[in-house]
Amino acid sequence: MTQTLPPCCPILTTHWPLPHPLANVVLVSGRFDPQQLTDGDFSHCLIEPPASIQRSVAKRQAEFLAGRLCAREAMHQLDGRVHVPSIGDDRAPTWPADLCGSITHSTGWAAALVAHKRHWRGLGLDVEQVMSSERAARLAGEILTAYELQRMAQGPEHQVALRVTLTFSLKEALFKALYPIVLKRFYFEDAELLQWSEDGSARLRLKIDLSEEWHSGKELDAQFSVQDGQLLSLVAIPASPPPL
Repeated sequence: MTQTLPPCCPILTTHWPLPHPLANVVLVSGRFDPQQLTDGDFSHCLIEPPASIQRSVAKRQAEFLAGRLCAREAMHQLDGRVHVPSIGDDRAPTWPADLCGSITHSTGWAAALVAHKRHWRGLGLDVEQVMSSERAARLAGEILTAYELQRMAQGPEHQVALRVTLTFSLKEALFKALYPIVLKRFYFEDAELLQWSEDGSARLRLKIDLSEEWHSGKELDAQFSVQDGQLLSLVAIPASPPPL
Protein backbone atom coordinates (compact mmCIF):
# COMPACT_ATOMS: atom_id res chain seq x y z
CA MET A 1 0.00 0.00 0.00
CA THR A 2 1.22 3.52 -0.78
CA GLN A 3 -0.41 5.36 2.13
CA THR A 4 2.05 7.27 4.33
CA LEU A 5 2.41 5.75 7.78
CA PRO A 6 2.27 7.90 10.94
CA PRO A 7 5.42 8.79 12.95
CA CYS A 8 4.21 6.55 15.80
CA CYS A 9 4.47 3.50 13.48
CA PRO A 10 6.58 4.57 10.51
CA ILE A 11 7.67 1.23 9.03
CA LEU A 12 5.90 -2.09 8.42
CA THR A 13 7.89 -5.21 7.60
CA THR A 14 6.71 -8.38 5.88
CA HIS A 15 8.84 -11.23 7.22
CA TRP A 16 8.78 -14.55 9.10
CA PRO A 17 10.37 -14.21 12.57
CA LEU A 18 9.51 -17.77 13.63
CA PRO A 19 11.61 -20.93 13.02
CA HIS A 20 9.20 -22.90 10.82
CA PRO A 21 7.70 -21.07 7.80
CA LEU A 22 4.05 -21.66 6.94
CA ALA A 23 2.80 -21.72 3.37
CA ASN A 24 0.10 -19.25 2.29
CA VAL A 25 0.40 -17.11 5.45
CA VAL A 26 1.44 -13.43 5.53
CA LEU A 27 2.94 -11.87 8.66
CA VAL A 28 3.53 -8.13 8.97
CA SER A 29 5.05 -6.36 11.97
CA GLY A 30 6.09 -2.87 12.98
CA ARG A 31 7.64 -0.92 15.81
CA PHE A 32 5.47 1.75 17.44
CA ASP A 33 6.07 4.62 19.85
CA PRO A 34 3.09 5.95 21.87
CA GLN A 35 4.95 9.22 22.47
CA GLN A 36 4.81 9.92 18.73
CA LEU A 37 1.03 9.41 18.52
CA THR A 38 -0.93 12.51 17.47
CA ASP A 39 -4.66 13.30 17.50
CA GLY A 40 -4.95 12.96 13.73
CA ASP A 41 -3.16 9.66 13.25
CA PHE A 42 -6.28 7.48 13.13
CA SER A 43 -8.06 9.68 10.59
CA HIS A 44 -4.85 10.04 8.57
CA CYS A 45 -4.62 6.24 8.39
CA LEU A 46 -8.34 5.90 7.57
CA ILE A 47 -8.87 3.74 10.64
CA GLU A 48 -11.89 4.39 12.86
CA PRO A 49 -11.06 3.60 16.51
CA PRO A 50 -13.89 2.09 18.56
CA ALA A 51 -15.19 4.10 21.49
CA SER A 52 -13.23 2.03 23.99
CA ILE A 53 -9.98 2.89 22.21
CA GLN A 54 -10.87 6.57 21.92
CA ARG A 55 -11.18 6.69 25.71
CA SER A 56 -7.89 4.85 26.24
CA VAL A 57 -4.44 6.17 27.10
CA ALA A 58 -1.87 6.83 24.35
CA LYS A 59 -0.16 3.46 24.84
CA ARG A 60 -3.37 1.51 24.17
CA GLN A 61 -4.28 3.72 21.22
CA ALA A 62 -0.83 3.33 19.66
CA GLU A 63 -0.76 -0.44 20.00
CA PHE A 64 -4.28 -0.71 18.57
CA LEU A 65 -3.37 1.50 15.62
CA ALA A 66 -0.11 -0.36 14.97
CA GLY A 67 -1.86 -3.74 15.15
CA ARG A 68 -4.56 -2.66 12.71
CA LEU A 69 -2.00 -1.17 10.33
CA CYS A 70 -0.19 -4.52 10.36
CA ALA A 71 -3.45 -6.41 9.79
CA ARG A 72 -4.51 -4.20 6.89
CA GLU A 73 -1.11 -4.52 5.23
CA ALA A 74 -1.06 -8.29 5.74
CA MET A 75 -4.45 -8.65 4.03
CA HIS A 76 -3.35 -6.39 1.20
CA GLN A 77 -0.21 -8.50 0.71
CA LEU A 78 -2.29 -11.69 0.84
CA ASP A 79 -4.82 -10.90 -1.88
CA GLY A 80 -4.94 -7.16 -2.52
CA ARG A 81 -7.96 -6.32 -0.40
CA VAL A 82 -8.03 -3.23 1.83
CA HIS A 83 -9.76 -3.99 5.11
CA VAL A 84 -9.34 -3.13 8.79
CA PRO A 85 -10.72 -5.70 11.27
CA SER A 86 -13.08 -4.19 13.81
CA ILE A 87 -13.57 -5.37 17.39
CA GLY A 88 -16.33 -7.89 18.02
CA ASP A 89 -18.54 -8.16 21.07
CA ASP A 90 -16.09 -10.73 22.44
CA ARG A 91 -13.23 -8.19 22.07
CA ALA A 92 -11.56 -10.30 19.35
CA PRO A 93 -10.74 -8.89 15.89
CA THR A 94 -13.47 -9.44 13.31
CA TRP A 95 -11.95 -10.87 10.14
CA PRO A 96 -13.59 -11.29 6.72
CA ALA A 97 -15.53 -14.56 6.52
CA ASP A 98 -13.04 -16.19 4.16
CA LEU A 99 -9.95 -15.30 6.20
CA CYS A 100 -8.48 -16.16 9.57
CA GLY A 101 -5.91 -14.07 11.35
CA SER A 102 -4.42 -12.87 14.58
CA ILE A 103 -3.04 -9.61 16.01
CA THR A 104 -0.60 -9.21 18.87
CA HIS A 105 1.44 -6.44 20.47
CA SER A 106 3.85 -5.92 23.31
CA THR A 107 6.26 -3.19 24.34
CA GLY A 108 6.84 -1.14 21.20
CA TRP A 109 6.11 -3.97 18.71
CA ALA A 110 2.95 -5.13 16.96
CA ALA A 111 2.28 -7.88 14.42
CA ALA A 112 -0.54 -9.50 12.50
CA LEU A 113 -0.80 -12.55 10.31
CA VAL A 114 -3.56 -13.69 7.96
CA ALA A 115 -4.43 -16.57 5.66
CA HIS A 116 -7.31 -17.82 3.56
CA LYS A 117 -9.48 -20.38 5.32
CA ARG A 118 -9.03 -22.78 2.44
CA HIS A 119 -5.46 -23.12 3.71
CA TRP A 120 -5.73 -22.52 7.48
CA ARG A 121 -8.70 -22.82 9.84
CA GLY A 122 -7.25 -20.88 12.73
CA LEU A 123 -4.20 -18.75 13.55
CA GLY A 124 -3.10 -17.60 16.98
CA LEU A 125 -0.14 -15.23 17.41
CA ASP A 126 1.06 -13.92 20.77
CA VAL A 127 4.06 -11.87 21.87
CA GLU A 128 5.19 -11.41 25.47
CA GLN A 129 8.13 -9.86 27.27
CA VAL A 130 10.13 -12.67 28.88
CA MET A 131 9.25 -12.51 32.57
CA SER A 132 11.74 -11.84 35.31
CA SER A 133 12.54 -14.79 37.55
CA GLU A 134 10.63 -13.18 40.41
CA ARG A 135 7.48 -12.59 38.35
CA ALA A 136 7.64 -16.06 36.83
CA ALA A 137 7.85 -17.66 40.28
CA ARG A 138 4.91 -15.56 41.46
CA LEU A 139 2.66 -16.40 38.49
CA ALA A 140 3.63 -20.02 37.86
CA GLY A 141 0.83 -21.41 40.00
CA GLU A 142 -1.79 -19.41 38.06
CA ILE A 143 -0.51 -20.35 34.60
CA LEU A 144 0.87 -23.88 34.90
CA THR A 145 -1.04 -27.08 35.54
CA ALA A 146 0.14 -29.57 38.16
CA TYR A 147 1.84 -31.57 35.37
CA GLU A 148 3.59 -28.44 34.07
CA LEU A 149 4.70 -27.43 37.57
CA GLN A 150 6.17 -30.89 38.09
CA ARG A 151 8.05 -30.73 34.79
CA MET A 152 9.34 -27.26 35.66
CA ALA A 153 10.60 -28.44 39.06
CA GLN A 154 12.53 -31.22 37.33
CA GLY A 155 14.18 -28.81 34.89
CA PRO A 156 17.04 -26.37 35.34
CA GLU A 157 16.36 -23.33 37.51
CA HIS A 158 17.69 -20.90 34.92
CA GLN A 159 14.86 -21.93 32.54
CA VAL A 160 12.00 -21.15 34.94
CA ALA A 161 11.32 -17.63 33.63
CA LEU A 162 11.43 -18.76 30.00
CA ARG A 163 9.27 -21.81 30.69
CA VAL A 164 6.55 -19.82 32.48
CA THR A 165 6.55 -17.11 29.81
CA LEU A 166 6.46 -19.71 27.05
CA THR A 167 3.59 -21.60 28.65
CA PHE A 168 1.62 -18.37 29.11
CA SER A 169 2.24 -17.22 25.54
CA LEU A 170 1.51 -20.57 23.89
CA LYS A 171 -1.79 -20.85 25.76
CA GLU A 172 -2.72 -17.33 24.66
CA ALA A 173 -1.89 -18.28 21.05
CA LEU A 174 -3.90 -21.48 21.41
CA PHE A 175 -6.94 -19.54 22.59
CA LYS A 176 -6.67 -17.08 19.69
CA ALA A 177 -6.47 -19.93 17.18
CA LEU A 178 -9.23 -22.11 18.62
CA TYR A 179 -11.80 -19.66 19.98
CA PRO A 180 -13.10 -18.55 16.54
CA ILE A 181 -13.63 -22.24 15.68
CA VAL A 182 -15.29 -23.50 18.88
CA LEU A 183 -16.75 -20.17 20.15
CA LYS A 184 -16.19 -21.32 23.72
CA ARG A 185 -13.90 -19.68 26.23
CA PHE A 186 -11.28 -21.73 28.00
CA TYR A 187 -8.49 -20.91 30.41
CA PHE A 188 -4.91 -21.66 31.41
CA GLU A 189 -5.85 -24.82 33.29
CA ASP A 190 -7.64 -26.21 30.21
CA ALA A 191 -4.47 -26.88 28.21
CA GLU A 192 -0.93 -27.92 28.96
CA LEU A 193 2.47 -27.72 27.35
CA LEU A 194 3.64 -31.25 26.66
CA GLN A 195 7.07 -30.51 25.25
CA TRP A 196 9.23 -27.79 23.77
CA SER A 197 12.72 -27.61 22.33
CA GLU A 198 15.30 -24.94 21.71
CA ASP A 199 14.68 -25.12 17.95
CA GLY A 200 11.35 -23.38 18.56
CA SER A 201 9.05 -26.40 18.34
CA ALA A 202 6.37 -27.08 20.94
CA ARG A 203 3.33 -29.30 21.47
CA LEU A 204 0.16 -28.60 23.46
CA ARG A 205 -2.66 -30.80 24.72
CA LEU A 206 -6.24 -29.84 25.54
CA LYS A 207 -7.64 -30.81 28.95
CA ILE A 208 -11.22 -29.82 28.21
CA ASP A 209 -13.95 -30.86 25.77
CA LEU A 210 -14.68 -27.88 23.54
CA SER A 211 -16.38 -29.79 20.73
CA GLU A 212 -16.49 -33.30 19.29
CA GLU A 213 -13.32 -32.57 17.34
CA TRP A 214 -11.57 -30.42 19.92
CA HIS A 215 -11.78 -32.73 22.90
CA SER A 216 -9.72 -33.42 25.99
CA GLY A 217 -6.49 -35.14 24.96
CA LYS A 218 -6.32 -33.48 21.52
CA GLU A 219 -2.77 -32.38 20.73
CA LEU A 220 -1.59 -29.46 18.61
CA ASP A 221 1.79 -28.36 17.31
CA ALA A 222 3.09 -24.86 17.98
CA GLN A 223 6.25 -22.84 17.47
CA PHE A 224 8.03 -19.93 19.11
CA SER A 225 11.05 -17.66 18.92
CA VAL A 226 12.84 -15.37 21.38
CA GLN A 227 14.41 -12.14 20.19
CA ASP A 228 15.53 -9.10 22.18
CA GLY A 229 13.73 -10.24 25.32
CA GLN A 230 10.41 -10.85 23.53
CA LEU A 231 8.88 -14.28 23.03
CA LEU A 232 6.65 -14.82 19.99
CA SER A 233 4.34 -17.85 19.87
CA LEU A 234 2.20 -19.25 17.08
CA VAL A 235 -0.48 -21.93 16.91
CA ALA A 236 -1.70 -22.65 13.37
CA ILE A 237 -4.54 -25.06 12.58
CA PRO A 238 -4.52 -26.44 9.01
CA ALA A 239 -7.66 -26.40 6.90
CA SER A 240 -7.53 -30.18 6.56
CA PRO A 241 -6.75 -31.55 10.01
CA PRO A 242 -4.58 -34.65 10.21
CA PRO A 243 -6.24 -37.89 11.39
CA LEU A 244 -6.67 -38.35 15.15
